[in-house]
Amino acid sequence: MPLLPLKLPAWLQPRRHCQLCDEPADHPRHAICSACETELPWLGEQCQVCAVPLPMAGLICGACQRQTPSFARVEAPWRYAFPVDNLITRFKHQGQWPHGRLLAELLAEHLQHAYDEGLPRPQALLPVPLARRRQRRRGFNQAQMLADWLGRRLQLPVHGDWLQRRLDTPAQQGLDAATRKRNLRQAFALDAGAELAGRHLALVDDVLTTGATAGILARLLRRAGAARVDVYCLARTPRPGDR
Repeated sequence: MPLLPLKLPAWLQPRRHCQLCDEPADHPRHAICSACETELPWLGEQCQVCAVPLPMAGLICGACQRQTPSFARVEAPWRYAFPVDNLITRFKHQGQWPHGRLLAELLAEHLQHAYDEGLPRPQALLPVPLARRRQRRRGFNQAQMLADWLGRRLQLPVHGDWLQRRLDTPAQQGLDAATRKRNLRQAFALDAGAELAGRHLALVDDVLTTGATAGILARLLRRAGAARVDVYCLARTPRPGDR
């Protein structure tokens, strides 16, 4: 008796319609319509270093002026707000990979435009490692998937094993910057085979909140010889109390 073809869930099937409104997708490459793309929470005015939202363009925020971060620059297209926050949650916690793929492809376009405007291209992408317990429970590392999609689109190598998470720290969501830093002490290590000397690298993650994880990883890479570390993420949150 012949086997019936396996029917994929609707969110895994190839789409010709916008993933947000289900209208026909008129983007030449992605499953999104131009109206929904325009309405995404684009970041706009931001700190020139950490990309935190600011009321005016061309400024460096007070936190970065007081203490220069270990990373050189954060690149993020959006604020962490609806519907991007919902798409990230469905990708990250429900395994709805097409949403992550769509956001990664749009991030790649954002980065390519930034390169065309003078942003230095990195020599490699490094996904932020996920705690082993959370990766076992989730089944994947969303940062690794984003880095792989970006690497293919931007023709950049991805080194998913250069950064290692050797301690399972508590979840960072909802914690302030000081608590995040305490959680992350001694949490990360470098692979013995990582080739870092003089290299320009970019960390890849889904959301930048306080920047504690990115800062610790960038410091680790810089101390091991990396010349520059940037951070690429889908979305940036405002600081607590900011609108």
